[in-house]
Amino acid sequence: MSVAGIYRFYLNGFRSMTLGKTLWKIILIKLFVMFAILKLFFFQDYLGTNFTTDEERAAHVLEQITRPAEK
Repeated sequence: MSVAGIYRFYLNGFRSMTLGKTLWKIILIKLFVMFAILKLFFFQDYLGTNFTTDEERAAHVLEQITRPAEK
């Protein structure tokens, strides 16, 4: 089976879906909410606001991932 044949197979499968289209829309909306909306409100740019150069950012990250675990 060629790449074009596989593409047509999946394209025809998605066209004939009824419930699947609705489920894919829900999945895409949830992904948008998780990656776009939540990032804006909960995941601030910590490295960008607290460090001015790439070297400082790299040093901080290296320190955080190589330090011993706290007890």
